[in-house]
Amino acid sequence: MPPRLTSRRSRVASVLLGGVVAALVLAGCGGSGGGSGGSPEDVVAAAKKNLDETSGVHLTLHTDDLPDGVNGVVDAEGTGTHAPAFEGTITVTLSGQPFQVPVVAVDDKVYVQLPLTSGWQDIDPAQYGAPDPAHLFDTDAGFSSLLAETTDLEKGDTVRGGQDNKEVLTEYTGTVPGEVVTNFIPTASGDFDATYTITDDDELREATLTGVFYEDADPMTYTVTFDDYGTEKDITAP
Repeated sequence: MPPRLTSRRSRVASVLLGGVVAALVLAGCGGSGGGSGGSPEDVVAAAKKNLDETSGVHLTLHTDDLPDGVNGVVDAEGTGTHAPAFEGTITVTLSGQPFQVPVVAVDDKVYVQLPLTSGWQDIDPAQYGAPDPAHLFDTDAGFSSLLAETTDLEKGDTVRGGQDNKEVLTEYTGTVPGEVVTNFIPTASGDFDATYTITDDDELREATLTGVFYEDADPMTYTVTFDDYGTEKDITAP
């Protein structure tokens, strides 16, 4: 295989693994809304409990401001469960060109379909400085642990939204310490501003995280929307 092609595939694998992690981490900032009542801290504690107890969720991730020259994720979509497992696709930008990459993580293995290849490949995420995406659903050390580390929480506006404006949505803002984010995205640095939009029946509809995700790059924002709490999906190796 030509060295240049091998190098490109390795870079794509690295970026897509980081993208899956980013997607899962941000979705992990899932929330509990006005239905929980109490202080913002009480709401966030209930949010973690709600997220940890659901069988699975569907999520999407998007950014409009990936810094120029950065190889990173711009979109992601998939389902995560507490099997633990993850299945979905992400779109990464590599040398200015977008690539959509299917990903399946289950039974302690991560499978990807890299561009310019046929079939699935079993890769070791540790080689790319990232954990197994499925393990990010761990209730003690997974992405929901970010909720417990969010500081300076404040309650914001409450509005109507969702389908047919049937949902009551409340915003909560806070700060996530950089050292917590680096547990999932090694290149992250500094503190991150978090905003959680939460329904009155304890489900997150949108989460944003703003900060420096990529080394030597400007701050940027990822936005995650998710739904279908209680999803039950049998994710198997391809």
